[in-house]
Amino acid sequence: MSDTYVKANSFAELAGAKSGDAANERIRRISDKADAVPGTRGTIIKAAIDEILNPRPESEFHLTPFVAEEIRRLRTDDEVFRYLYYRYRYDVYPNKQKLDGFPPCVQIEPTSICNYRCVFCYQTDKMLTQGRHGHMGMMTLDTFKHIVDQIEDEVEAVTLASRGEPLMAREIVGMLEYLAGKFLGLKINTNASFMNEEKIHAILAAEPNTVVFSADAADPDLYATLRVNGKLDVVLANIRMFNKIKQRDYPSSRTVTRVSGVKYADEQVFSDIEAFWHDLVDQVAFVKYNPWENPYDDPKNGIETPCSDLWRRTFVWWDGRVNPCDVDYRSHLSVGNAELESISEIWTGPKYQALREQHLNGRRQSVSPCKSCTLI
Repeated sequence: MSDTYVKANSFAELAGAKSGDAANERIRRISDKADAVPGTRGTIIKAAIDEILNPRPESEFHLTPFVAEEIRRLRTDDEVFRYLYYRYRYDVYPNKQKLDGFPPCVQIEPTSICNYRCVFCYQTDKMLTQGRHGHMGMMTLDTFKHIVDQIEDEVEAVTLASRGEPLMAREIVGMLEYLAGKFLGLKINTNASFMNEEKIHAILAAEPNTVVFSADAADPDLYATLRVNGKLDVVLANIRMFNKIKQRDYPSSRTVTRVSGVKYADEQVFSDIEAFWHDLVDQVAFVKYNPWENPYDDPKNGIETPCSDLWRRTFVWWDGRVNPCDVDYRSHLSVGNAELESISEIWTGPKYQALREQHLNGRRQSVSPCKSCTLI
């Protein structure tokens, strides 16, 4: 059986996240106010607080360094409660295979098009990138607003990214403007090659929780080898421009910046990369390599453990199609379309549930590409 890829523990290295003491103290200080939060939401928040303040061997929820840093930057007690409600469901529900009316996280794809052909990415598969296969396109602003309207006040974690580079989307500025103030867990993943002043202002005004700049090297040649078509000097100039605008025009921004790379080759030395990037961003990270360049042609790997993402997140492609994961980048497992049904209906609907049952009942190896995916 193949080695597994634990999605909830995908960081191979992380530098720059601060101690969790301040977050723990803040949670302790406001813990008595959780009794005023009604219903199921209040029950979940109190469970999260109890596991943080009274950790036990069996506890499933705790403050990782980057989660503690995000809590530290929240401005109000209400935001902390909202964050704990989201994060507890995100971390704990997948382990328990527990479901409620909305996914803990929604990843929205502004575009499936990317200017890079990274060696570890499915953008190297022409079955994805050739236009005749129907996977390439850009989301309209109307479709984007329709998706956001469905999940506002129900979902806190929204990530702009999936198969493509989000800043290539024609209407990305309007999308970012529409997101402002709506989601505590907003994250944007970008290779930073398409950043300009207008897009940087739009990003910072939307006040995302995290902006992730995808980069895997400190050497221009190694960078270009891994991120084919990319130029490190362009990315560096754009990140410096981002920082200049952030410091000048958004001095109280709570946005965390992170350079995150895929640990793919022996030549990538994390200490060198951290030293190169640490003055430009708040955090530097490596995530573990997950071999997903083309899982459709790979043999069965024997993994029967259910995939945690079936209870953690859902993906909405540029055309409204809803997919359970982006390892299935050709959408063999599409479970609906957010233009025709609500995301909540799809998330709890029969197609999604049938896929979950296959995983729970030991039939993961009968599903493609789940049969060759290592993610659990």
